Amino acid sequence: MTAPIRFGVIALAFSLAGGCAAAPPARAPAEATKPPTALVFMTDYGTANDAVAICKAILVRIAPEARIMDITHQVTPFSIEEGARFLAAVTPYYPSGTVFLVVVDPGVGTPRKSVAVRTKKGQLFVLPDNGLVTPVVDRDGLDAAREITNPAWMLATPRSSTFHGRDLFSPAAAHLAAGWPFEQIGPPVTELVRLVPKTATVTADEARGDVIALDDPYGSLITNVPGDALEKLGYKIGDKVTLVLNGELVTVPFVKTFGDVPVGESLLYVDSRGRLGVAVNEGNYSRKFHVEPPGTIAIPKKGTPPRKSK
Repeated sequence: MTAPIRFGVIALAFSLAGGCAAAPPARAPAEATKPPTALVFMTDYGTANDAVAICKAILVRIAPEARIMDITHQVTPFSIEEGARFLAAVTPYYPSGTVFLVVVDPGVGTPRKSVAVRTKKGQLFVLPDNGLVTPVVDRDGLDAAREITNPAWMLATPRSSTFHGRDLFSPAAAHLAAGWPFEQIGPPVTELVRLVPKTATVTADEARGDVIALDDPYGSLITNVPGDALEKLGYKIGDKVTLVLNGELVTVPFVKTFGDVPVGESLLYVDSRGRLGVAVNEGNYSRKFHVEPPGTIAIPKKGTPPRKSK
């Protein structure tokens, strides 16, 4: 046997043994499996106790194929408005079919309803009917809402009057993530409780709003003043802005980002969600200047003296 023939036989044997096996053909779209449903969880429970872990155990038991993810469990306790703000900020990044489990529930055990909501975007929300979903529904549209009453979608009795996250919301969300029909959760709800958050006012002469939160862990002030308010008032990037913060005059440069000022210096900027913020470059504004929400902020038209509150 000549060398070329001997080499060909060896190569053929190697190929048959799998050493040079060709890549399998791409799977046809019709054969592709449906990706696991995303089940996104948020509460004000914190992480210093077992509440979140218990709820996740229920989710895994009922919907083992779901991809369980967290927004946060550090919502300021009882702050429906903060929970609604976080939820509205996160939901645009998730696809249709995502199930959101949200428990910020100061009215737990009272006659407030437990509901499941479906938006026109096709996302599902399981939460107390206390306004948490208002900003999302206002933006994406309401397709349907139902009260959670089906006992088969709850933990067996007796149920706690203070832990509906475990007994009602988690099992209901898990059933939806597992593919059970939305209509089986309970009867239709014709009207949801609406949240009416504070809003800023912007006129030709002044922007006036509120310090609504801290951007933790950095301590930057989050306001409800829209970022385009400064342009409407005549300011441009690089200007010094004298504003009234909690009744006190504060002068800060209006810049694009933190590094546009020296380390330790304050700045006014438009945050990633399009609102005005006040920060310290590589520092904590809240701690440095002893400012905590709730608070107030007012910005005069450029060239107009600010009015310090009495």
